[in-house]
Amino acid sequence: MSKKKKINKNKDKIVRSINNNIRSSVRKLNPILKGIVGKKVDIAIRDLQFSEKRITKDIRKTISSAVANAENNFQYDIDNLIVKEAYCGKKITMKRFRPRAKGRAASILKPYSSVTIILSEAKKMESHGTKS
Repeated sequence: MSKKKKINKNKDKIVRSINNNIRSSVRKLNPILKGIVGKKVDIAIRDLQFSEKRITKDIRKTISSAVANAENNFQYDIDNLIVKEAYCGKKITMKRFRPRAKGRAASILKPYSSVTIILSEAKKMESHGTKS
Protein backbone atom coordinates (compact mmCIF):
# COMPACT_ATOMS: atom_id res chain seq x y z
CA MET A 1 0.00 0.00 0.00
CA SER A 2 1.44 3.30 -1.07
CA LYS A 3 0.57 6.72 0.22
CA LYS A 4 -1.57 8.94 -1.95
CA LYS A 5 0.04 12.14 -3.13
CA LYS A 6 -1.54 15.32 -1.89
CA ILE A 7 -2.44 17.71 -4.67
CA ASN A 8 -2.11 21.38 -3.82
CA LYS A 9 -4.15 23.29 -6.40
CA ASN A 10 -3.38 26.82 -5.18
CA LYS A 11 0.38 26.29 -5.35
CA ASP A 12 2.23 28.80 -7.51
CA LYS A 13 4.37 27.57 -10.34
CA ILE A 14 7.98 27.49 -9.20
CA VAL A 15 10.57 28.79 -11.64
CA ARG A 16 13.94 27.30 -10.78
CA SER A 17 17.30 26.63 -12.27
CA ILE A 18 19.89 24.29 -10.78
CA ASN A 19 23.58 24.34 -11.66
CA ASN A 20 25.37 21.23 -10.45
CA ASN A 21 29.12 20.78 -10.14
CA ILE A 22 30.33 24.35 -9.74
CA ARG A 23 34.03 24.25 -8.92
CA SER A 24 33.90 26.36 -5.76
CA SER A 25 33.21 25.88 -2.08
CA VAL A 26 29.94 26.69 -0.35
CA ARG A 27 31.77 29.13 1.89
CA LYS A 28 32.74 31.29 -1.10
CA LEU A 29 29.32 31.05 -2.78
CA ASN A 30 27.07 31.94 0.16
CA PRO A 31 27.94 35.67 0.49
CA ILE A 32 27.41 36.20 -3.24
CA LEU A 33 24.04 34.43 -3.19
CA LYS A 34 22.85 36.34 -0.11
CA GLY A 35 23.60 39.58 -1.93
CA ILE A 36 21.17 38.88 -4.79
CA VAL A 37 18.15 37.52 -2.90
CA GLY A 38 15.17 39.88 -3.12
CA LYS A 39 16.53 41.90 -6.03
CA LYS A 40 15.05 42.22 -9.49
CA VAL A 41 16.67 39.88 -11.99
CA ASP A 42 18.25 42.55 -14.18
CA ILE A 43 19.75 44.30 -11.13
CA ALA A 44 21.09 41.00 -9.77
CA ILE A 45 22.74 40.19 -13.11
CA ARG A 46 24.23 43.68 -13.24
CA ASP A 47 25.63 43.35 -9.72
CA LEU A 48 27.19 40.01 -10.57
CA GLN A 49 28.65 41.39 -13.79
CA PHE A 50 30.67 44.02 -11.91
CA SER A 51 31.79 41.69 -9.14
CA GLU A 52 35.44 40.69 -9.09
CA LYS A 53 34.79 37.10 -8.00
CA ARG A 54 35.53 34.35 -10.51
CA ILE A 55 32.45 32.31 -9.61
CA THR A 56 29.91 35.05 -10.46
CA LYS A 57 30.03 34.03 -14.13
CA ASP A 58 28.48 30.63 -13.27
CA ILE A 59 25.86 32.23 -11.03
CA ARG A 60 24.96 34.68 -13.81
CA LYS A 61 24.48 31.77 -16.22
CA THR A 62 22.19 30.05 -13.70
CA ILE A 63 20.04 33.19 -13.30
CA SER A 64 19.83 33.61 -17.08
CA SER A 65 18.70 29.98 -17.38
CA ALA A 66 15.99 30.55 -14.74
CA VAL A 67 14.79 33.66 -16.63
CA ALA A 68 14.59 31.62 -19.84
CA ASN A 69 12.61 28.94 -17.99
CA ALA A 70 10.18 31.56 -16.68
CA GLU A 71 9.70 33.10 -20.11
CA ASN A 72 9.35 29.90 -22.15
CA ASN A 73 7.68 27.47 -19.73
CA PHE A 74 5.45 29.74 -17.65
CA GLN A 75 5.01 32.85 -19.87
CA TYR A 76 6.08 35.23 -17.11
CA ASP A 77 7.00 38.83 -17.87
CA ILE A 78 10.76 39.00 -17.40
CA ASP A 79 10.62 42.63 -16.26
CA ASN A 80 8.68 41.66 -13.12
CA LEU A 81 10.86 38.73 -12.00
CA ILE A 82 12.69 38.85 -8.69
CA VAL A 83 15.12 36.40 -7.09
CA LYS A 84 13.00 34.72 -4.42
CA GLU A 85 15.59 32.21 -3.16
CA ALA A 86 19.21 31.46 -3.91
CA TYR A 87 21.08 28.75 -2.07
CA CYS A 88 23.92 26.32 -2.54
CA GLY A 89 24.82 22.87 -1.31
CA LYS A 90 27.89 20.69 -1.05
CA LYS A 91 28.68 18.12 -3.73
CA ILE A 92 31.75 15.94 -4.15
CA THR A 93 35.24 16.88 -3.02
CA MET A 94 38.15 15.83 -5.20
CA LYS A 95 41.17 14.82 -3.15
CA ARG A 96 44.65 15.46 -4.50
CA PHE A 97 48.09 15.16 -2.92
CA ARG A 98 51.09 17.43 -3.07
CA PRO A 99 54.58 16.10 -2.34
CA ARG A 100 56.30 17.67 0.66
CA ALA A 101 59.67 17.38 2.28
CA LYS A 102 61.08 14.12 3.69
CA GLY A 103 58.74 11.89 1.69
CA ARG A 104 55.54 13.23 3.16
CA ALA A 105 52.40 14.29 1.30
CA ALA A 106 49.93 17.09 1.96
CA SER A 107 46.31 16.71 0.91
CA ILE A 108 44.57 19.23 -1.35
CA LEU A 109 40.77 19.36 -1.27
CA LYS A 110 38.95 20.62 -4.35
CA PRO A 111 35.27 21.07 -3.40
CA TYR A 112 32.32 21.23 -5.77
CA SER A 113 28.94 22.86 -5.10
CA SER A 114 25.47 23.09 -6.57
CA VAL A 115 23.57 26.37 -6.91
CA THR A 116 19.77 26.67 -7.00
CA ILE A 117 18.03 29.89 -8.06
CA ILE A 118 14.26 30.28 -7.56
CA LEU A 119 12.45 33.18 -9.22
CA SER A 120 8.98 34.59 -8.65
CA GLU A 121 6.92 37.33 -10.17
CA ALA A 122 6.80 40.58 -8.20
CA LYS A 123 3.31 41.55 -7.17
CA LYS A 124 2.44 45.22 -7.42
CA MET A 125 2.09 46.85 -4.03
CA GLU A 126 -0.73 49.32 -3.40
CA SER A 127 0.18 52.42 -1.48
CA HIS A 128 -2.14 53.29 1.42
CA GLY A 129 -0.51 56.49 2.66
CA THR A 130 -1.19 60.11 1.80
CA LYS A 131 2.32 60.73 0.53
CA SER A 132 2.74 60.57 -3.21
